[in-house]
Amino acid sequence: MKIIYVAGAYRADSENGVFENIVAARAVAQKLWHKGWAVICPHMNTAFMGSNKHDTIFLDGDLEILSRCDAILMLPGWHESIGANMEYDLARLRNLIVYYDIAEVPDEMVSR
Repeated sequence: MKIIYVAGAYRADSENGVFENIVAARAVAQKLWHKGWAVICPHMNTAFMGSNKHDTIFLDGDLEILSRCDAILMLPGWHESIGANMEYDLARLRNLIVYYDIAEVPDEMVSR
């Protein structure tokens, strides 16, 4: 089973904005699971775990996780996120497959 990482903005100007970013990433992650991928959704991994002072350790961990993936899906608006830009740069450096729309992501065969 191939592993795909969901990249997009987490931070926002309000707690409600953070919540909306998490919900949007989760919805995409769920669709990717149904397409047969193992999905890493960092938005869910560290949801509401801390303030901006913890962002560095979370992003460092996310980049480590990303380095073990096969592909990355960039969520709409990712260009505006410092973290998503760093994730994109690492994905390109590691020659991961980069998708910009869920419609581009193929179904994967799941062995049983």
